[in-house]
Amino acid sequence: MKPLEAKSEARRDEYPASLPESRIGPARLAFGCFLIAALVVVVLHFGDIAEFVALAHSAKPEWLLLAVAAQLATYISSGGIWWAVLREAGHAQSLASLAKLSIVKLFADQAIPMGGMSGTVMVVRALRRRNIPARITMAALLVDMVTYYAVYLVGVLIGVGLLVASHKANGVILVGAVVFTITVVAAPGGVLWARHLGRLPPPTWVKRFPKAASLLKAVVEAPSDLLNNRNLIVRVALFQVSVLLFDALTLWFVFRALGSSPAFWITFAAFVLASAAATISLIPLGFGSFEAASVMVLHLLGVSLGLALAATLLLRILTFWLPMIPGLLLMSREFQDKDRPT
Repeated sequence: MKPLEAKSEARRDEYPASLPESRIGPARLAFGCFLIAALVVVVLHFGDIAEFVALAHSAKPEWLLLAVAAQLATYISSGGIWWAVLREAGHAQSLASLAKLSIVKLFADQAIPMGGMSGTVMVVRALRRRNIPARITMAALLVDMVTYYAVYLVGVLIGVGLLVASHKANGVILVGAVVFTITVVAAPGGVLWARHLGRLPPPTWVKRFPKAASLLKAVVEAPSDLLNNRNLIVRVALFQVSVLLFDALTLWFVFRALGSSPAFWITFAAFVLASAAATISLIPLGFGSFEAASVMVLHLLGVSLGLALAATLLLRILTFWLPMIPGLLLMSREFQDKDRPT
């Protein structure tokens, strides 16, 4: 082994095998299920039950296929985020391979709800098996996180602006937007602070948590040239924007499948604000909070309750449940391949 390779291998071994665990009790998942059940009951009580049933039975398959295609595009765009960073760092991987990893990440986040950390762990391990140095992997994580929050913050502000311009904004939406803004500013700010803190002698309490100390070290060692590369940040941000737009387009295709054609800005506003609600809720994956916020925003913008519920639930089937099987198969293939280095 060459000296450079030995150094790279050592750095990979220093990286924690898993990120610090996030304890999320089953009670929160149960509460999410309760929210969805309550939402269905309320909508069917105040809405038109006949409309809901008719919509569910008359969905047009050609538009559903386009919705599936839009979701596939989100996975390609998600893979493009890692592809751009790794290519810039001199560790190029195929876009198809990284797009598959984005499906694995989605499955892990759904199957093992840890506030989005489980999917990140899967991606980190997969990249390590591809001999990507830990510091490069961490740089990709940081670039992904910072651009994700920045793009979604802009998206939420646009969504709120659209509701305000339509005189449909209410106190709940405005307060939620403020809380979301604080959250997405604090998250990358905390990481940057951690990078600064890591360059100083670590506090005594950090040494009591080996995984946290190892993770902090990996954050500090992430190359600054990638994090400060404006052209790279712009390219990654464009991939993040495409993910957001394809998700909103999926919801628009779902409406077309149900025989409705609202303006695209309506589905965009509903999706970004529902995503914001899911982010700030304490429920894993926003289970229940996403659906409630989506139906509320859609109804505020003139969509009937029955149609709003049908479209939201169908969207969640496409984005949440449908990828479970391919995600399981891809993850099994990824981590049982004996030919890959471990």
